[in-house]
Amino acid sequence: MNELTRWLRDQPSLIGTPPPLDLSDLPADPHDLFDRWIRASADAGIPEVRAATLATADAAGRPDARTLILKGVSADGWEFAGPRSSAKGRQLAENPAAALTFWWQPVMRAVRVRGTVHEAAPAESAADIAGSPAGALLGPGEWALWRLVPERIEFWQGSPDRRHVRIVFTRDGDDWTREV
Repeated sequence: MNELTRWLRDQPSLIGTPPPLDLSDLPADPHDLFDRWIRASADAGIPEVRAATLATADAAGRPDARTLILKGVSADGWEFAGPRSSAKGRQLAENPAAALTFWWQPVMRAVRVRGTVHEAAPAESAADIAGSPAGALLGPGEWALWRLVPERIEFWQGSPDRRHVRIVFTRDGDDWTREV
């Protein structure tokens, strides 16, 4: 075992304080639970709560990931944006599927979202870039607003005793099924 591997294995993990979780008070819609969790994380003082890792894959299935900012969540999907010419844009054009992951370490919570991705209407992309600092750098035609339409959303709460809780919502037509 090399020195870096030894050092990595010696580092503490799952440090933080998970908030109370009442499994009898879960909403039927995962978007409502996300609303609760992200606001609670912000209220706990976690910076950049809307930062997420977006994972995509190219046409050959080679994965890629980057950190970005969640722009919005609605019944239409989970919104993020960027240039069409970026690696993200090219990969989504080739393979319109993605996953988002949020990690709020101080409260030991994570959210994973997986589904298909659709580009928003050109007017919506133009409106998004108009309100963005990137608008000064890019023309509106190069900017895209995308929506990840979730098929599966997992809420994970860590526990120091390693009895982690997973709450998995799976799309069933227009409804959601939930498994804890």
